[in-house]
Amino acid sequence: MNRTSWLLDIWYNPKARCGFLILGGLASLAIFGPLFVSDPSLSVARPHLSPSWTHLLGTTGQGQDVWAQTVVGAGLTLTIGFTVGLLVTVIGAIIGVISGYLGGLTDELITALVNVFLVIPGLPLAIILAAYLPTGPLSMVAILTVTGWAWTARVVRAQTMTLRGKDFVRSASLIGEPLWRIILVELLPHMASLLLSTFIGTTIYAIGAQVGLEFLGLGDMGSVTWGTNLYWAANDQALLTRAWWTYVPTGVGIALVGFSLALINFGLDEVTNPRLSVDRIWRSRLHQLGVTPTSLTAKVELRSSTATSNSAAEIANKRGVRDE
Repeated sequence: MNRTSWLLDIWYNPKARCGFLILGGLASLAIFGPLFVSDPSLSVARPHLSPSWTHLLGTTGQGQDVWAQTVVGAGLTLTIGFTVGLLVTVIGAIIGVISGYLGGLTDELITALVNVFLVIPGLPLAIILAAYLPTGPLSMVAILTVTGWAWTARVVRAQTMTLRGKDFVRSASLIGEPLWRIILVELLPHMASLLLSTFIGTTIYAIGAQVGLEFLGLGDMGSVTWGTNLYWAANDQALLTRAWWTYVPTGVGIALVGFSLALINFGLDEVTNPRLSVDRIWRSRLHQLGVTPTSLTAKVELRSSTATSNSAAEIANKRGVRDE
């Protein structure tokens, strides 16, 4: 399968295409939405106004427009999430492939370092780092990258150990290819589906961790993100005052991002996983023939039971003949 057909298969997968459309809509809102909303930090009306035509999602406990805060907060939240996902995937992939390919003492040292980061709980470590580092987007990216790269390195190392004995890797090593070329040209391209899946999962983790840290007050409370929106909603007693519009839009946005990325991951798995792709091809062909999988299963079971009963009768007849 060439690269173009592989990308087309992902796009034509219903789950992946739905995920891309949802994520594209959210990204467009984050990029172009701030051009059409007011300043989210300004008090524009009375606090805790319910949604109306003047303010589509109402106002916060400080009189700020919730719609403006939701739209503007999406940009920084998605930027940090995808940046962390990319950095964690790249760093973990490089460390994991070096460890798995070189082996020996290098592998033992890297594996020990990875095990240390895997043993330490990620959330408490992130809270400690966030409490001592200066607040800001760069610090948040650094914290989430440091606490999230180890699992990617472990997975890539295991995959590399299964590939390093292949003929194409041995041939590249025998003809004197440099290490960087073996890693970048021979090994990593064969892990494309794994790395894409890892990137998607890491991005979901990064967005959730960022929102969680900022909800605890460990981010830059002066900036507008989905995490700070939830922090100020809790600080303004939104639950007690039943001002649901101050936190539900942000929660829906976070859920939609996670849902879209999960759909893309499911579609990617169906395209790249041979077992799932074969099953999908057979199901589509059966639907074209007008046969449903349930009816086919029933027919197969019926034929199987009929064949079993016939074979049992033949065995009984043979035994009867022998006894005579």
